[in-house]
Amino acid sequence: MTRTRCDRTPAWGALQTYFKHAGRAFDLRAAFAAEPDRFAALSQSAPHVFADLSKNLMDGATQELLFELARQTGVEQHRDALFAGAAINNTEQRAVMHWLLRTPARAPANTPALAAQSAASPHLDDELRQVHSTLDAMLAYAQTVRADAAITDVVNIGIGGSDLGPQMAVLALDEYVLPDKRFHFVSNVDGHELAVVLKRLRPESTLFLIASKTFTTLETMTNAQSAKAWFESNGGSDISRHFAALTSNVAAASAFGISTSFGFWDWVGGRYSLWSAIGLPLAIAIGPAGFRELLAGAHAMDQHFRSAPLEHNLPLRLGLLDVWYRNFHGLGSRSIAPYHSALRRLPAYLQQLEMESNGKRVDASGDALPYGTAPVLWGEPGTNGQHAYFQMLHQGTDVVPVELVVVKQAKHALPGHHTLLLANALAQAQALMVGKFDSGGHQHFPGNRPSTVLLLDELTPASLGALIALQEHRVFVSGALWGINSFDQWGVELGKVLAKDVAARLHSGRTEGLDASTAGLLQRLRT
Repeated sequence: MTRTRCDRTPAWGALQTYFKHAGRAFDLRAAFAAEPDRFAALSQSAPHVFADLSKNLMDGATQELLFELARQTGVEQHRDALFAGAAINNTEQRAVMHWLLRTPARAPANTPALAAQSAASPHLDDELRQVHSTLDAMLAYAQTVRADAAITDVVNIGIGGSDLGPQMAVLALDEYVLPDKRFHFVSNVDGHELAVVLKRLRPESTLFLIASKTFTTLETMTNAQSAKAWFESNGGSDISRHFAALTSNVAAASAFGISTSFGFWDWVGGRYSLWSAIGLPLAIAIGPAGFRELLAGAHAMDQHFRSAPLEHNLPLRLGLLDVWYRNFHGLGSRSIAPYHSALRRLPAYLQQLEMESNGKRVDASGDALPYGTAPVLWGEPGTNGQHAYFQMLHQGTDVVPVELVVVKQAKHALPGHHTLLLANALAQAQALMVGKFDSGGHQHFPGNRPSTVLLLDELTPASLGALIALQEHRVFVSGALWGINSFDQWGVELGKVLAKDVAARLHSGRTEGLDASTAGLLQRLRT
């Protein structure tokens, strides 16, 4: 498949010209005054998500140029290659098929698009059968654990995608979580984290889930070995009952003493693995039916991304907007503000999704890029963030696009709270846009600061699945425009390799070959 990098298209030059003459000076307040239908024109529905894009620094002409950029870079063809199972992860020669994990078992026969795909790529049918065989087995095990009253605590030991995804989702769907079990997540190799969790547990009532595709991840296996030692030293005697593995390395899990393992495939990247066996803690928490609803919500967004025209394709529109801000306005970060406390780990989850995927300085061919790629993602739940960093958003020297995730219906019955929460979400977006004039300066708000509202009717397994899939595809789009491979993560490896060498030196005290700073700190830590 031929890909054209965004800066090598005529549309890129046209966008540069338009930005110079109109985009740079764009004013949201003037745009709303001149365009009575701006909200209707720049908002849209997608499965389980309504998006208001009207408070962004763009007009119809900007959008048309961005759509043309998508056409000229071949984003749609790259998307089709993704869903055809092509090896679009070119540095590792792998397909990228996390979307298959949420594809219904009978979908190829029921939908024309997937039926055509099935005929063109029969290997996908075999993969789909394996996916559902593993899914069925995992969900059956989840139900067994749910029914086991003797198990009161489930501890997930993983890191990166093996921790962020299930932890975020279990917290987000707390209203659906089985009330008689507690869920714990341990990721950091810092023993303080595991030690705090172990203080609350009893071996006879704890299930440990060891989540590592290779069963060699240093942080995960260090924590797993310590958990096993604690279990045995405190009277635990049945490893096979109290430990399960989410891994492709069944032999290593067996050597550890684990007899129950659920694997996944090399076409599942860690940050896209929530939908796989890595989602087992979530499946235990919300049950097999709830987990299938999560998959269904994500699949509905997949279908939207695959079939909606450019002008009404929400993941594509968000990805284009990200490129517009990063490469034309020069905005280097985006703040995520979920106005729902259960979504408090969503910013951290999205950090990995976007910054690990698109934090690249070379394109898919290995050529250095002349423009910025992934923005820095950061945030906290509203209204907490309003009393922390929103000062900078409103009056700081940097313009930061803000994305507010709002949920219409509350799950609690406390009077007044949700109305106040929703009022704050709307008011913050309004204040960022309209600002406030003060000739004295200290109470001057410049306004014209962009925001997007993503609105869910309710926070359910299905809507959460759709929201996550929306963000996955958005990251895919911006990466496709930038011409990079969004599905490798070589930058994660160097520090790990060096850490092994430094760990040995902390034991031996050897410093030869080290830079003066590392050598000095090493000696100071040994004395």
